[in-house]
Amino acid sequence: MVESVSTGSASQTNGKVTDRVLLDDWHPLARSQDLKPGTLLRSRLMDTDLVLWRGENTAVIAAWEDRCPHRSVRLSGGKVVENTLVCSYHGLAYDPQGHCVNIPAHPNYVPPKQACVKSFKVQERYGVIFVSLGNPPQDVTPFPEWDDPTFRTYLSGAHFCRCSGLRAIENFLDVAHLPFVHAGILGEPDQAVIEDYEVSTSENGIYLHDIRVWQPDPDGTGQAGIASYEYWALRPLTASLRKETVDGNYMVLLYCVTPIGEEECLSWMWGALNYAHDIPEAEMVAFQDKVILQDVANLESHNPKRLPLDLQAEFHLPSDRASLAYRQWLKQLGLKYGAIE
Repeated sequence: MVESVSTGSASQTNGKVTDRVLLDDWHPLARSQDLKPGTLLRSRLMDTDLVLWRGENTAVIAAWEDRCPHRSVRLSGGKVVENTLVCSYHGLAYDPQGHCVNIPAHPNYVPPKQACVKSFKVQERYGVIFVSLGNPPQDVTPFPEWDDPTFRTYLSGAHFCRCSGLRAIENFLDVAHLPFVHAGILGEPDQAVIEDYEVSTSENGIYLHDIRVWQPDPDGTGQAGIASYEYWALRPLTASLRKETVDGNYMVLLYCVTPIGEEECLSWMWGALNYAHDIPEAEMVAFQDKVILQDVANLESHNPKRLPLDLQAEFHLPSDRASLAYRQWLKQLGLKYGAIE
């Protein structure tokens, strides 16, 4: 018997998430440099325990359900031996395709078909390992500036937060919080006025433009000025912005949020600047870390932690037109995981 249940928002079957919108997307899970050949990492995505590993003699990464199909123990408790992952319980070895290739207790035994670990699609982009639990119809979100030698690039994250990933993306799109949560850097309370800006929605997501904000330190260089913003919500848990200052310098940020569960997430921020070539990368990362971590207390104080898609659940201001468009778009997509309908 197959039992369908509701966890308050996301539909599940036999305890497994069935929300195709996010299952069929790409999600960043770990830095590539943290998974060296011959090592493994334990991870979690959409309430699914995963193990990531590389063989000793290959650059290929495997992303598997963290469960040995023999007796259901965690494979992340095992070890990598040559190009196999060996379970800690009975020593069963699995090749990169997930097939059992060695059973020490029965050297001549031919493993059955079910002696195979459930595996998932993997890509490495922008210094990070992306995993999809489903069948993504599109590639990892493009970020062409990452490979452009005229840009300074950096990666900030992953940053853990106890809230729905949708709340984190909505916060990224919310310019009215900048003068308060990021006072002294991205705004000041005595200059908190947000003028009208434009929002448009299409099949490719949401686009915000004509946003102008006075900032005491808009780019980490310590020079105050008016910053002009453009924002894009490209996928439910992926957004980006372009910020330009009056002197023509601009930066592009790509922001991805990984849904560990419906009320837990990791955030990742990639930055690309067409200036500041003399500033050490560590300083740029520290600046971005500081800004992101300033948001955590407010994000974790949300009640509910999931994002309401019913527009009557919370009241809205004129400057909330971005979040209103975002919530309406998510509802049109049929997204449920991490949301309240």
